[in-house]
Amino acid sequence: MRTLHSRRRFLTGISLASAAGLVGLSKPLHAEPPPETTSVRLPVYYKISDCQIPEYVAGELLRAEGFTDFRLVDSGTGPDSADWLAKGELDFDWNYPTTYARSIEAGAQITVLAGLHVGCLELFAGPGINSFADLKGKRVGIFAQSSAPHVLVILLASYVGLDPYHDIEWVENEKESPKDLFVDGKIDAFLAQPPEPQELRARKIGHAILKTAVDTPWSQYFCCMLAGATDYVSKYPVATKRVLRALLKSVDLCVSAPEQLAKRAVDEGFSVSYEYALQAMTDARYDKWREYDSEDTLRFYALRMKEAGLLKSNPQKIIADGTDWRFINELKRELKT
Repeated sequence: MRTLHSRRRFLTGISLASAAGLVGLSKPLHAEPPPETTSVRLPVYYKISDCQIPEYVAGELLRAEGFTDFRLVDSGTGPDSADWLAKGELDFDWNYPTTYARSIEAGAQITVLAGLHVGCLELFAGPGINSFADLKGKRVGIFAQSSAPHVLVILLASYVGLDPYHDIEWVENEKESPKDLFVDGKIDAFLAQPPEPQELRARKIGHAILKTAVDTPWSQYFCCMLAGATDYVSKYPVATKRVLRALLKSVDLCVSAPEQLAKRAVDEGFSVSYEYALQAMTDARYDKWREYDSEDTLRFYALRMKEAGLLKSNPQKIIADGTDWRFINELKRELKT
């Protein structure tokens, strides 16, 4: 578990806070009551992380919101940070809507709060595969069955008329990453997450047959959303709003100051390459959180999952049981461009 308190981080963070316009927002902040708690726990990954850079570098933005104990949790009970959130080991999680829909149906005490950005995922394929239809009979790499990449490729394949359970050969390997299997020619395709697409393009290996940043309908919905532990959200509504505000300001910096964020991410050890981190922020759409509707995203993915046999609940039940949009609706009004 990491806590960000060094002088270097503090000074770098102040420049990010200034870039986010915190000084100009001092009156609205002072008009609010202080957060009910000054502690917040968020997840951090080190192997695939560039799309979550806004979270990793948000320490000073969170401190400006009144949080003195900001912790990045790098491990927990279960393979995914959504599991850690469901088990009370996190206060907030940055993850895919599909992951949250399954957690909500399973009865996890989580509350989805907002969409964060669009289009960080790309389906990379080898020679001779130029469309989804060409994946029939091909090998697609995944970490594990029912993992988030597995679920997402099932939805992508189902949408174009493939039978993901019979038309695709799933290659599961928990020890070797799909990217490495792809580079070695052991699989034909995999769902790449930043910085993987940026690295593969730089090395001229494979090509993207689908980019969720530009290909419809996926480009019309958030790929990553924020959820909170239901107990935290209900007990600490002011703190919840302040956490979300800090993260959304950090998301905005991906558009207004991507070079600064990319450098910070590399300096702090969250990204391996400045070029890849900067390109990831350019490739994905961090400018859509004010425009897109978070509920539409969860409804869209829950419906696709139900159609694919991955959910039993209807989308409206998922939304009713596990969402609270009041914070994002307030912040859309407050943080107008």
